[in-house]
Amino acid sequence: MSLWRLISLLLVTLYAPSALADDDYTGPIETEDGMYTESWFLQSFLDLAEDLEEANSQGKRFVIMWELKGCPYCKETHFVNLADEEIRHFVRENFVVLQLNVQGSRAITDFDGEELEERALARKYGIRYTPTFQFFGEDAAAMADLEPRQREATRMFNLFKPALFLATFRYVQERAYETEKLRSYLKRQLKDS
Repeated sequence: MSLWRLISLLLVTLYAPSALADDDYTGPIETEDGMYTESWFLQSFLDLAEDLEEANSQGKRFVIMWELKGCPYCKETHFVNLADEEIRHFVRENFVVLQLNVQGSRAITDFDGEELEERALARKYGIRYTPTFQFFGEDAAAMADLEPRQREATRMFNLFKPALFLATFRYVQERAYETEKLRSYLKRQLKDS
């Protein structure tokens, strides 16, 4: 880890509000580019291997949320799913979320070391819908040798209703993807509730 990354992480840790303190939650924030974000989303140097390692160091899982300006489903994800206190608390406690723009031009360093713009990374991973959540495995070094889609533990795209949205995050947090497909897990969760 570079010295500057270490210093910035220390500053964020010292001066950022508690990641679990929901009493400071004021709702989604509209960005200059017309998208919505959350104050607790990862502020990143856009190196996916480093971001995953950061999540691991916090005992959390790493997920990318792909969005698009003007996407009504993205907006609803922020104003309904992530505004729900139970969902927000679970996601904040167990995941590091990096928000990317499917049409964005910021430079990203992929797990394999390739540097490309957000929109090129979206094409590389076959991101076609917004929002799309990419949930990744936990070994950044191992991912460099895998094909892009093989790096994912699972993927969730389009708008899921709150119960299914939360269940998908639980599926990854519980590592249920190691023994069953997401679809059967979600069916079981709905049946049990």
